[in-house]
Amino acid sequence: MIHTQAVTHTTRAELVRLEADARALRLPVTGSARARPRGFQRSRLRGRGMTFAEVREYQPGDDIRTIDWRVTARRQSPHAKIYEEERERPVLLIADLGDTLFFASTGAYKQVRCAQATALLAWLALGSGDQVGGLVFNNTELETLKPARRKKAVVRLLDALDRLQHQPSAPPVQPVPDARLDRALQEARHAARTGSRVFIVSDFMAITDQTVPLLAGLSRHNSVTALRIQDPLEASLPERGQFSVASPSGPITFDAGNPAFRRAWQEKTGAHELRLEDTFRRAGMPWLTLSTAQPPAEALLGLIGAGGRLL
Repeated sequence: MIHTQAVTHTTRAELVRLEADARALRLPVTGSARARPRGFQRSRLRGRGMTFAEVREYQPGDDIRTIDWRVTARRQSPHAKIYEEERERPVLLIADLGDTLFFASTGAYKQVRCAQATALLAWLALGSGDQVGGLVFNNTELETLKPARRKKAVVRLLDALDRLQHQPSAPPVQPVPDARLDRALQEARHAARTGSRVFIVSDFMAITDQTVPLLAGLSRHNSVTALRIQDPLEASLPERGQFSVASPSGPITFDAGNPAFRRAWQEKTGAHELRLEDTFRRAGMPWLTLSTAQPPAEALLGLIGAGGRLL
């Protein structure tokens, strides 16, 4: 029997120490090292954290969505609105610490990788002069933190990440369908100022039929990226062996070599993978997969642009 030795939870102090890792990520690196991670698909950015600068005549290469139709009609020639990037941009971090993230077969539990990725993004945003806020939630609680350009705002976010984790000593949780992600997305539409940079860190096990319109609505006026936390077992089972892994409802034991179990597992994970890809595609947003097997810092490199600012 193989038992997992994955790290079950993280602490506020450990998340504070990730500020040093964020500083290292912001250092200049070669273009190849900044290459987009596999699986990260860009969509057109919405909102962009831009402010209006002027209206001028439309020029070849301008985005057709920037045409000012009122000015165009008045002057009888195409005119476009020109925007410039805000120096200070709101970054909203949505962190899912629901019960399905209390799981891993290796490395660290999903909730740990979620907290680490969220903390790194917060430190990166603050280091670039952006405002940092967030929504941290589990199955029963949701904490909203208004964006601010102060270290205290990041520390409050880290406090919430620490407090809302499922603790190893907590009683087992019975798995029931829940709409925790949808509730957080509804709240995010009120919390996100137009032009915000939004990251959703989750395993996306709680998606429903309402998730697509909620994601699409959030993406309409903001630049939204999904960071999906995945365990290697969800991607591919070992060829053989008996395994015992933790979950919020207690230990799960299975025989990876059992043909019936393998078929059922592959059907379930394959169906979820297709549904997830369809959800992101229909919402028109990019996504990136983070593994429980490795710390998220390297995977986040592809989200960092010139000067160390989040793209």
